[in-house]
Amino acid sequence: MLKIGNLKLTSNIMLSPMAGISDLPFRRLNRKFGCSFAFVEMINARSLGHKSKKTQSMLSTNQKDKPLGVQLLGCEPNFIERAMDILQKYEFDLLDFNSACPAKKVVRRGEGSGLLKDPKKLNQLLKIIVKNSKVPVTAKIRAGWDKNSINAKEAALYAQDAGIKALFIHGRTKEQGYSGKVDYKIIKAVKDALEIPVIASGDILSAPLAKKMFDETGCDGIAVARGALGNPWIFKEIDEFLRDGKITVRPDLKEIAQTMLEHLDLCIDFYGEKFGVMIFRKFIGWYTKSLRKVRPLREKASRAKTKEEIVKLTQEFFHLE
Repeated sequence: MLKIGNLKLTSNIMLSPMAGISDLPFRRLNRKFGCSFAFVEMINARSLGHKSKKTQSMLSTNQKDKPLGVQLLGCEPNFIERAMDILQKYEFDLLDFNSACPAKKVVRRGEGSGLLKDPKKLNQLLKIIVKNSKVPVTAKIRAGWDKNSINAKEAALYAQDAGIKALFIHGRTKEQGYSGKVDYKIIKAVKDALEIPVIASGDILSAPLAKKMFDETGCDGIAVARGALGNPWIFKEIDEFLRDGKITVRPDLKEIAQTMLEHLDLCIDFYGEKFGVMIFRKFIGWYTKSLRKVRPLREKASRAKTKEEIVKLTQEFFHLE
């Protein structure tokens, strides 16, 4: 359905990398509910070059976690080359270079969307990555730095010139971050200018919004990010809506509770009980986002330290036996 270099994907709906979110438990859960392609969390080239144990653990995967993408962040050629050398030891299917992250600490170092200020440097860094990669290389950009410097088309053409096989684009500027409106026209202009596939992101929070992205931009694929938080059902919902126009019935309270507890188990299996519970707690707010009278659950769960506490709170809130 979507071809990126020699990689053939069965679906053109992908799961974006999200810092502090896209670990193996999160990916395993989303894959169970219809996500066919996912990324690990964004990997800092400098940290990987220093052989940070935390960074290396972020690359953890298993046989069912395929096809898999890795997204690299950096701006220094020597650290990027070192990271590329280390990545040779890992099994994955796609390598994306991040020139879109709007976080202040990232941009301050000249990384992420900081590279949108210098598309020629982006081109040079991508050439290093393409030359040293064993898998297809892509790049992720934004609409531009701010509303006065919309240069997505220019950056995209420089990226294509470096030899990438597809381009990811978020339809907001660096200054917007994740607020304000997505600019579909900018994504369409980039799609019209490039010869490689374009995968769009930004506000894909529901099946109708996914269809709107395809319809208004002509993009070849979409990448879901915040729309999947506490909502692994979104992939099947989008797929069914695009196929036959039907809005899928939302999961009932029992299914939400069961999915939460399954996610909790996956976190504990991977991190152990202490850290697994700590990591899972932040997801409770997303799973219960649209539910009423949820504040007591969230407040108590934020202090929970054991699996037993989370299970008990969940069962009480959802009235499970």
